[in-house]
Amino acid sequence: MTYEFLQMYWWFIVSLLGAILVFMLFVQGGQTMLLMAKDEEERTMMANAIGRKWELTFTTLVTFGGAFFASFPLFYSTSFGGAYWLWILILFSFVVQAVSYEFRSRKGNIWGKRTFDTFLLINGFVGTTLLGVAVGIFFFGGAFTVSHANIVDAQQPVISTWAPSRGLEAIADWRCLLLGVTVLFLARTLACLYFINSIADEPLVKRMRKLTLFNGIVFVVFFLAFTATLLLADGLRVDPAGGFKAVDYIYLSNYLEMPVLAVVFVVGVLMVLYGVIGGALRKQWRGGIWWAGIGTVAVVLSLLLVAGYNDTAYYRSTLDPSSSLTISNSSSSVYTLTVMSWVSLLVPFVLAYIAYVWRAINRKPIDRNEMAGPDHKY
Repeated sequence: MTYEFLQMYWWFIVSLLGAILVFMLFVQGGQTMLLMAKDEEERTMMANAIGRKWELTFTTLVTFGGAFFASFPLFYSTSFGGAYWLWILILFSFVVQAVSYEFRSRKGNIWGKRTFDTFLLINGFVGTTLLGVAVGIFFFGGAFTVSHANIVDAQQPVISTWAPSRGLEAIADWRCLLLGVTVLFLARTLACLYFINSIADEPLVKRMRKLTLFNGIVFVVFFLAFTATLLLADGLRVDPAGGFKAVDYIYLSNYLEMPVLAVVFVVGVLMVLYGVIGGALRKQWRGGIWWAGIGTVAVVLSLLLVAGYNDTAYYRSTLDPSSSLTISNSSSSVYTLTVMSWVSLLVPFVLAYIAYVWRAINRKPIDRNEMAGPDHKY
C-alpha cells in the first residue's frame, strides 16, 4: 500500500462516514416535524420513532470527526480548532438534543414536554442547517491561513489561524447557506419517509405522504440551485510546478475527468427522486426511506470525493490560496494511516451489527397502543 493509496483510501472512508451522517440527519428532520402533530399522543409516536435512532446520528457525527482527526489532522486543527464558533453552535444543538430525549417524558420533569420539544426543534433546524454550512466550506472556501513555521513559536505555536469571525462568516456566504437549507429540507423529506415506514397510524401516515411531496419539492428546488452553483464554481488544483493553480468550473471538470463519480451522483439522484415520489404517491408503499436513503449516501459520497480527489484543494483558503488544504498536504503519516487501515477492516462488522439492531428495533411499527403501554417512552 503506497502512501498515496492510503491517503485516497482514508478520504474515501471519511467521505463515506460523512454521507452516512447526512442520511442519519432524518432524525433532526423528524424533530422539525413535531410541529405537525395533531395531538400529544401523535407527537409522542413521532418522538419515539426518531428517538430510537438519535444515538446513531450522534455516534456517526463523533466517528466522522474522529476519523478526520486521525487521518487528516491538519484539517481537524484548522476547521474544528479555528472555525470554533460555527462548530460550537452545532455541538451545542446536539447537546440539547441528547438532554431532551432523556428528560422529555421522565417523571419529575418540572419543565414540561414542550420545553424539551422546543430544544428538539432547535437541534432540528439549527443542527442540520449549520452542518450544511460547514460542509459548504469544502466547496466554497474558508477564511483561514496556515503557517507551519508557527510550530516553533514558543509564544503561540498555532499552525492554523482563522478570521476573527471564527467560522461565522460562512453563514453569511449565500452559497454555504444554500447548501445548509438544502440539507435541512432533505432531512425533513427523509424524516417523512421514515415516519411512513416506522409508524402504524393511517391518519399520520397519510399526512406524512403529503408532507413528503411538499418538502421533497422544496428540497429539489434548493438542490438544483446548489448543483448549478457548484458546477459553475471555481477552485484550486495542485500545480505540478509547485503551489496551486486556479481552475474554472473545477467540480464540473472533476466529474468529467472522473466519470464513475458522475454516474454515482446521477444514480443517487434518481434513487432519491424514486423514493420521494413513490413515498408521496404510492398509498401502500413504505420503502421510500431506503431508496432515498441509499441515494442520499451515494450523492453525498460523490460530492465529497469530487471535492478532494484529482489533486483538488478540498479546503480552500479565501485569505491565502497557498494555505489551502489537499489530501496530500493535510494527512497523517504513512505509519498512522497504515495502522488505521487495518483497524478499518472491522467497519463491515460494525455496520452489520447496526443493521441487525436497526432491524430488531423496527420489526414492529409504532402504534398508539404501544404509546399507552408501560414500556419506556421518549
